[in-house]
Amino acid sequence: MSSSTSSHPPPDHPDATEASQKRLSTSTPTTSAELAHLRMRLHRSLRQYPDFPTPGILFEDILPLFADPLLHQSLIRALELHVTETFGQGQAPDIVVGLEARGFLFGPSLALKLGAGFVPVRKQGKLPGHTETEPFTKEYGEDFFQIQMDGIKRGQRVIVVDDIIATGKSIGGFQSLYVITMADIAPSGGSAAAAGSLVKKIGGILLGYVFILELDFLKGRDKLDAAVSTLLTSQESDFKKP
Repeated sequence: MSSSTSSHPPPDHPDATEASQKRLSTSTPTTSAELAHLRMRLHRSLRQYPDFPTPGILFEDILPLFADPLLHQSLIRALELHVTETFGQGQAPDIVVGLEARGFLFGPSLALKLGAGFVPVRKQGKLPGHTETEPFTKEYGEDFFQIQMDGIKRGQRVIVVDDIIATGKSIGGFQSLYVITMADIAPSGGSAAAAGSLVKKIGGILLGYVFILELDFLKGRDKLDAAVSTLLTSQESDFKKP
């Protein structure tokens, strides 16, 4: 099982996961070994539920990573190492943008570890003050994300974080796929892409997108317009009952 994703990025933007692999030689052996160990530990703790919430749907569950304090601590440490390895010390983010709602679970903690600020992206009407708005397409219609206009200063480096990157297309024997995520990528857009657009609209420099988990056989990263990096991967063949 690979500890990083292997999907092919679109030709017009780089693959952050591939770039991080090229930088492994600049990482200390101790740091690389620590990250590899954390990845294995975290991956073993993921759970999948077949036929939930309805028959034919596979539910990918990352919540065990937050239920145990030691796993939670390991997750934040692994993400810290992963972001530093992926973007390098010279391109450390100034701001971590987290998507409503599961990006809020780990985004602020990761931002603290990185010495960065945290800025939320929320559904329309939930943020006070002056906001910028971006639509995104869901399976059953359109929705809107907003960000506060003063959340990011012009020229600040930004990463967008969420829990899972996936699509809802038919895979194998499953009619569809349901995951615990706000990063589901629809054919004409998605919530993560909308967040990236908001970052650029208010003057931020979008370094890329960072996810805890990628269902890489669904090719969700192909819908995003900047480098994509994921800490863990999951395959249907890795199915694990709770």
